[in-house]
Amino acid sequence: MNVTFLLFIVLVFAAVMLLVWGLYVGWHTHRSPEAERVARRLQGIIGGEVRQSEVTIVKERRLSESPDLDRLLRRLPGTRKLDRMLVQSGARYLVLRLVALCAGGFVLGLVVSAWLQLPGLAMLAVAALLACLPVWNLTRVRDARLARFERQLPEALDMMSRAMRAGHAFPTALKLVADEMSAPLGEEFKTAFDEVNFGVAMGDALNNLAQRVPSMDLQYFVVAVLIQRETGGNLTELLTSISAIIRDRHKLQGQVRVLSAEGRMSAWVLCLLPFGAGAMMYSTNPEAMHVFVADPGGRRMLLTAAGMMLFGVLAIRKLVRLRV
Repeated sequence: MNVTFLLFIVLVFAAVMLLVWGLYVGWHTHRSPEAERVARRLQGIIGGEVRQSEVTIVKERRLSESPDLDRLLRRLPGTRKLDRMLVQSGARYLVLRLVALCAGGFVLGLVVSAWLQLPGLAMLAVAALLACLPVWNLTRVRDARLARFERQLPEALDMMSRAMRAGHAFPTALKLVADEMSAPLGEEFKTAFDEVNFGVAMGDALNNLAQRVPSMDLQYFVVAVLIQRETGGNLTELLTSISAIIRDRHKLQGQVRVLSAEGRMSAWVLCLLPFGAGAMMYSTNPEAMHVFVADPGGRRMLLTAAGMMLFGVLAIRKLVRLRV
């Protein structure tokens, strides 16, 4: 396929999408359901009649700033999971931006593959890889944020225990942690405290906190607090014991990481060695590597080697990844 023709198609597609978006924004400003609802409310205020259902505000995360796109995204499978990942990673943008980044990566992969004159299957593989990069980066950010949260949690529990031992109530201790601790734990505890101030039950606020932060240590804390609120008991001693258990668990996890470092390093070497050897062979003898791409038997050998390498990586990952 001609690269110039492909770039022309991509530019025409982008221009048409921008034109449609501009027309939609103009319509959305004057004739959208939101504009009509505002007009009805103004008419009701002028006439002295405002229905209660018109002014009710329901807290709900949106997938897009546009109501029409929000409804469209809610019908697509997997968008709720992406929204949950955005919440857990602490990202400040909506699902629409993430979907747009994935679509842009897919188009960029097709353009780059066509420019490199790759075969059709390789074009789809490169495009799919670039399309998955935003989700992979979001997963990496979420895991790093979760690790920071778990490192802060024992100190936060000790702080709450000392505050309650000094005579403060549990909501006050929650606010103290929210004010004193840094992100991400301080932000999440502040959100939980704000929900309680707005009238949400303490149990529901803690359950929402556990949904936003998928941490096993935090779930121990939430379950312990909920059971204590139902049955009674010394919450300060309970928080102290949970903090000690979490610290011991983190210490054991560190020892496991040290003991499994050799296996993880072997996995990295085995993963990168074929690519390094292939690059060296291509730099010294390109004709020999061209056989693996042009010949059907060579392509089958590459696919078989990739499958065996993937199986080996998964096996090593299973061996060195121990749950504590």
